[in-house]
Amino acid sequence: MIDAPVRLTSLDAFRGFTIAAMVLVNNPGDWGHLHAQLAHAAWHGWTFTDTIFPFFLFIGGVAMALSLGRLAAAGAHKPQLLLKLAKRAALIFLIGFLLNLIPRFDFDSVRIPGVLQRIALCTLLAAPLVVYLTWRGQALAVFLLLALYSVLMLLVPVPGIGAGNLEPGRDAGAWIDRALMDGHLWAQAKTWDPEGLVSTLPAVCSLLFGVLAGRLLLSALPRVEQVVWLMLSGLACLALGSTLDAVLMPINKSLWTPSFCLLMSGWALLAFGASYWLLDAAPSTALRERMQRLSTPFVIYGMNALFIFALSGLIAKMLGLIQLTQPDGSQLALGRLLYAPFAALPLDPRNTSLLYAIAFNACMFAIAWCMWRKRWFVKV
Repeated sequence: MIDAPVRLTSLDAFRGFTIAAMVLVNNPGDWGHLHAQLAHAAWHGWTFTDTIFPFFLFIGGVAMALSLGRLAAAGAHKPQLLLKLAKRAALIFLIGFLLNLIPRFDFDSVRIPGVLQRIALCTLLAAPLVVYLTWRGQALAVFLLLALYSVLMLLVPVPGIGAGNLEPGRDAGAWIDRALMDGHLWAQAKTWDPEGLVSTLPAVCSLLFGVLAGRLLLSALPRVEQVVWLMLSGLACLALGSTLDAVLMPINKSLWTPSFCLLMSGWALLAFGASYWLLDAAPSTALRERMQRLSTPFVIYGMNALFIFALSGLIAKMLGLIQLTQPDGSQLALGRLLYAPFAALPLDPRNTSLLYAIAFNACMFAIAWCMWRKRWFVKV
């Protein structure tokens, strides 16, 4: 292996694109009016929105491999690296849990899982695999984790239901989540959670695919060859994910099925491979510099990705909680008041909802830009 690159523009840009997409789909003007690709698939299947979270886990895996490569080259010992990752996971989990607690701080009903909590658990579970195993061991870990998940979901009988049921709230993962966290699951479902414990196992694999990609970047292979391997690996994952969709379990983001994990990892490998080629690996210096200039907004977003995601979630929650008294004495949430001018436009409601999401995203970008200009980078 060689020393880790000082900084990859492609990784920051890909991370920034992913966070921008996440903020966009999480903050529509009206949840009742969404373009199909800006909503999650109802159950089986996938949309553009369903690619965002696995992309972010993949990116986290690439960053983890590169970061640990730099620290190891600087002389850090493996227990130190493990402790560093554990502390990072604990902090991310705490931030996500605190966001769930706001505003009521009701520990009796607070949702325990969440997006940040899943990122934290994936980081914690992957840490020893990343620190102590070779790339072959990590690839084997992916296979074993997906196999374990498949056994749990297909062969473990749920009381009163049986084994292999993949309907919402009736699968083995939901049953285990209820047994361990009943009353603390996603409020819209109550009987299951899209970031539950069992489905975190294949989510760890999404992160490990990123780790394997990062290890490829640390190899002595020429960058052009690295791009080829990223692309070929992405195509292989797409083919395998599509096959498993037909013969094992359907593609399903809420269950994070093996077919979903592999398909999304395939798309992530292809998207990152293209970004890496255009921004860091292309032989033409002129092309790289031109693409780097064009990608600057995404790089700015990517430099404070987790901070912007957490802040956007907090602001969105506050917009729904702050109530303003209207002239007729009624109460209107601040978010509804801000959306009213968009809703009044003579457009399809789906487009006014999207315009509001774009405006919200622009506000988040303005914050990210100010932080970037002042060189304020929040490291979690």
